[in-house]
Amino acid sequence: MTNGTKSKTASQEPVQISPDIFLENFHYTWSLHYQGFDPREEGLREALCTLGNGYFCTRGANIESSADEVHYPGTYLAGGYNRLTSEIAGEVIENEDLVNLPNWLPLSFRIDGGPWFNVQEREILSYHQVLDIKTGVLYRQIHFRDDRGRETKIAERRLVHKANQHLAALEVTFTAVNWSGSLEIRAALDGRVINAGVDRYQALNSRHLEPLEAHRVSEDTIFLKVRTNQSELRLALAARTQVFHNQELTPVERQTVAETGYVAQHLFFDLKSGDKITVEKVVALFTSRDKAISECGLEAKKLVARAEDFSQLLESHARTWEHLWRRFNLELLHQDPDEGKIAEKILRLHIFHLLQTSSIHTMDLDVGVPPRGWHGEAYRGHILWDELFIFPLLNLRLPEITRSLLMYRYRRLNEARVAARRAGHQGAMYPWQSGSNGREESQEIHLNPESGRWIPDNTQVQRHVNAAIAYNIYQYYQATQDLEFLAFYGAEIILEIARFWASLATYNKDLDRYEILGVMGPDEYHDASPEAASPGLNNNAYTNVMAVWVLTHALETIEALAEDRACELCENLQISDEEKDLWRDISRKMRVVFHDDGIISQFEGYDRLQELDWEHYRQKYSNIQRLDRILEAEGDNVNRYKASKQADVLMLFYLFSSDELREIFEQLGYPFEYETIPKNIDYYLNRTSHGSTLSWVVHSWVLSRSDRAGSWKFFREALKSDVYDIQGGTTAEGIHLGAMAGTVDLMSRAYTGIELRGNVLRFNPCLPSELSCFEMQIRYLGHTLDLEITQARLKVSCIRASEKPIKIAHLDQVYDLEPKEILEIPL
Repeated sequence: MTNGTKSKTASQEPVQISPDIFLENFHYTWSLHYQGFDPREEGLREALCTLGNGYFCTRGANIESSADEVHYPGTYLAGGYNRLTSEIAGEVIENEDLVNLPNWLPLSFRIDGGPWFNVQEREILSYHQVLDIKTGVLYRQIHFRDDRGRETKIAERRLVHKANQHLAALEVTFTAVNWSGSLEIRAALDGRVINAGVDRYQALNSRHLEPLEAHRVSEDTIFLKVRTNQSELRLALAARTQVFHNQELTPVERQTVAETGYVAQHLFFDLKSGDKITVEKVVALFTSRDKAISECGLEAKKLVARAEDFSQLLESHARTWEHLWRRFNLELLHQDPDEGKIAEKILRLHIFHLLQTSSIHTMDLDVGVPPRGWHGEAYRGHILWDELFIFPLLNLRLPEITRSLLMYRYRRLNEARVAARRAGHQGAMYPWQSGSNGREESQEIHLNPESGRWIPDNTQVQRHVNAAIAYNIYQYYQATQDLEFLAFYGAEIILEIARFWASLATYNKDLDRYEILGVMGPDEYHDASPEAASPGLNNNAYTNVMAVWVLTHALETIEALAEDRACELCENLQISDEEKDLWRDISRKMRVVFHDDGIISQFEGYDRLQELDWEHYRQKYSNIQRLDRILEAEGDNVNRYKASKQADVLMLFYLFSSDELREIFEQLGYPFEYETIPKNIDYYLNRTSHGSTLSWVVHSWVLSRSDRAGSWKFFREALKSDVYDIQGGTTAEGIHLGAMAGTVDLMSRAYTGIELRGNVLRFNPCLPSELSCFEMQIRYLGHTLDLEITQARLKVSCIRASEKPIKIAHLDQVYDLEPKEILEIPL
């Protein structure tokens, strides 16, 4: 296994797949295969087979289906939000949702005027569905028999165009196996959809779209225009449907049906036994927010008329994916070849979904990156803290995307300032959940499906999201040295977040320490002390340490800027020397609570909580990942117990090396012994239910040095999170993008020991014993590097570079890597 092998695999010409040839033409580690139709698995398949391009995504629902208890077609625009009010439990609440857009997929058929095709009502002789990860194409092949013994084959391919963000297309070939008769095709655009993809939200108002236009444009084109009823976003779709017989465009009889919010064309054919007919549907989607347009409806009609046929669109689409895979592909050699192939396939699937959510098209949009992708309606498409797990993967490959996503935060800085002032603080206080304009979008109450009760949702006091934003800016800068971004955007955010932490901190005169009161950590189970009447915890260790980190790096950021820009920024923000002195004081005197023998208390009072009988609940419920819901349904409260949903204290060991943490704790005047990390890992690992998919990633990461076997076990669980839907139904509502990106980043940085610090790219590889070799390509300070890591050596090849050499370090040894140079380091 060599770098040459990797580059060839990543950049070879994509295989051109005909709709009639299936499994044997797909490389195992580049495709996701399903055989047979299983209604119970359809929601999961739809989420995992979502296709997107960073501008919009469409779930992998069957083209003949509509929303019901089995199927849920959904198309979502990046940042396509709308607000509605609902009355719940006697209260009127307002929620902002990611809107389910008009369904462009519908293409159904019937034979001789009979019932429209429904896969659940036919005898299925064979059923295959394949997601080609390499080219971003979804294939489906069905062979069925109806109640009159007529056999028909359907072969479908579908794409959401990766090169042109406004286009999508599907192609369906029908074969009359043993019958002759009439075939009627119905190709539609359906704007009568609602938001109904999450059971917990069913009681909420869900009708976001108002119909505007629905009509025929030309012989082969139909048009639909709708508007969101609060945000007044206009959306236009134009669909061109053409028919090919023996690869020749064929005129057919057509009939257009237009209703309120719906338009369709019916196409009529006569087939003889053995005949094949191919139908292509090309769709253009524009919105009133798009750039360089006159009006969204005019643009949709114009583009769909100019669009190429499916085969030509597939060629340019696949070529764009090929270019991306050159940057993002990775390969690993496992002691067990079968397990290695499975891991490689899932890692590529995770990269695929990241690049469908955030791509080069995202760079021109004002959007963040949602934890569930644009793949479903979970979390209503809001932006949380999962960027912390996603950006590192982009930073080392396409940091330009990270920059655009960070600009989403910068544009909402003023809203964060207002939020801070309203809460009685200074600086900027970003919301836990953000949507269109940066206000707090977290729910006030949420439904516990275990008890059926609506209970308060206090997650908005997770102020650590502010630290995550500052950390993300710093990591981006470390990977790029983009001083322009730092000087004009990033530094201002960091300084305002530092100011927020300083104003949130309370000085305890008796302890001569600063404290942060009334917050939540990443755990999310604990939102208050058992006896407290109001939400929030005191001195959450993760929050306090992250606040110290932000304050320290805010001061360093000022020093990193050019003197005139630093002066301008401090003058504009009115940051005085006295305020900077306060930041220094807080960064040296923040309180961290300990209990037992060097165990960092998750929060003050954690040591007084009861131990949970974990074995009892595992035996009673089997899956206890959502222990908070289980206990609430029993009339109990998880706040009473030493039980965490996910890593909290251990997040510190995820984000920082032991050297960095030692510096922080020594700065605070606390001991940080060699045993601190393994003792805390062991303590909290035994008290965590892993109710978040992120938890598997974090625990795998923190064990990567001390327990390689344990780390690999957690890594395998993280890989299974969505593909096997280990949370029992949540993936159907939208993939878990933070965990997906986190698994790839775990391979990329934890097992390679990559650390970006002090303008040095540091390596300290520690491959699990199961892996013989790992290869990938990264970008660092404008240099493109091929990496090959085995149990015995580290090989870094600089294949493209700017003029200046970069510094590479292994342990304490620092090397200068020149352009085109190859560095080999024995391990």
